[in-house]
Amino acid sequence: MTKIKFGTDGWRAVVGKDFNAENVEIVTKAIGKYVFDNYGIYKTIIIGYDPRNMAKEFSMQCAEILSKSGFKVLYSDKVIPTPVLAFNAKHLDACAIMFTASHNPPEYLGMKFIPDYAGPATSEITDEVVSNIGQDFKTSVKGKLIYTDFSNNYFKHIRTLIDFQRIKDFSPRIIFDGLYAASIGYFDKLLSDRGIEYDSIHMYHDPNFGGGMPEPKPQYLGELIEYVKSHKGYVGFANDGDSDRFGVINENGEYVTPNEIIAILLMHLKKHKKYSGCLVKTVGASLMLDIVAKKLEVEVVETPVGFKHVGEAMRKFNPIIAGEESGGLSIQGHIPEKDGILANLLVLEAMAYENKTLVQLQNELHRIVGKTFINTRVDKKLNNVEEIKPVLEEYSQKEEVAGLKVAKKDFKDGVKLYFEDNSSWILVRPSGTEPLLRIYIESDTAEKVENFKNAVV
Repeated sequence: MTKIKFGTDGWRAVVGKDFNAENVEIVTKAIGKYVFDNYGIYKTIIIGYDPRNMAKEFSMQCAEILSKSGFKVLYSDKVIPTPVLAFNAKHLDACAIMFTASHNPPEYLGMKFIPDYAGPATSEITDEVVSNIGQDFKTSVKGKLIYTDFSNNYFKHIRTLIDFQRIKDFSPRIIFDGLYAASIGYFDKLLSDRGIEYDSIHMYHDPNFGGGMPEPKPQYLGELIEYVKSHKGYVGFANDGDSDRFGVINENGEYVTPNEIIAILLMHLKKHKKYSGCLVKTVGASLMLDIVAKKLEVEVVETPVGFKHVGEAMRKFNPIIAGEESGGLSIQGHIPEKDGILANLLVLEAMAYENKTLVQLQNELHRIVGKTFINTRVDKKLNNVEEIKPVLEEYSQKEEVAGLKVAKKDFKDGVKLYFEDNSSWILVRPSGTEPLLRIYIESDTAEKVENFKNAVV
């Protein structure tokens, strides 16, 4: 048995190596024991899988183990996005297990445990699951396994959040890149069911994701970007492998950053949908969000990086919107889990309410903010994990970097240094799985960003 670790979003490993039948059984029983100990044997467990290699087979193995252990198991009758399964956990008062490796390379697979509050399992929950590894539980209850279509519960809920008629009347030109991912049959169906027309590419499930990466970032959206550039007035949408992240391309064929999307949607939800509450963002998100929130008189709640922290804050503060810089968000009235399908629909809704293109919404955002922020991330490899603490200590003592004085320090996730120009910061935080420091940089000029990069590498 290989040592099994639960990271920020579950256990992930390479299929055929560490992700094998033996380890799937071990993790399944550990999760089963957690549910049994904390909820009892009559707690329903729902199980789903994305299009990855062996995801269906391993998820069925998991379902059979848990049903034979006495649980009532509802098993998805088709590929399902993580947010759809998560919503059903809340809707059905069930715990969920999702077989996905999200945006990781195609050779990976993972198991993600979603408690009945419908968000990522917090550290104390995954710690208990890991402590259960190698243990079992006994029950005389006869379980059952039921194939289930979870989509209709989700579709019905999304229709309460999104004004599809307004989008249809606005009649945007949409190109959806299925990216061979789990949102095929969900995002497109929500549009077509309401008579909203769209063009599409890559609309079939492929465990190798077309030879690319199931991540909706510019380097993997080349065909979508080319389509937008060659077809006037189109806006492009994609999701990652399990559809909890979003990727948006504006009418100029430019990638719109998650920070911009979160800011645009915050303004939309406050102005047009009359949402009230705070904004939840991670310590790695842009200062642009703070500026927009201040202008809207919206309080900002900042969390460590990772949606398990964002989701926990959502459950506590019930924000207007909550998001992270890596492409995940959710809103008030939905679930404390990131939902890339909802994010894409909200962009269309914001455009429709304003009767503007996405480029126009971006221009309006930049006018309100008054400056442009540039973000980058540098990964600094270390020889071993023992080197992490001294480097973080070194950064915690810094009073100046690249000629700019440190104005404020934050330690909620690694070390974050804010600088005196009120437009720049550096965040240095350790990777949770390897001897690596992730260094986030933001400033208002390319020159400053480059200077920071040279100073920290």
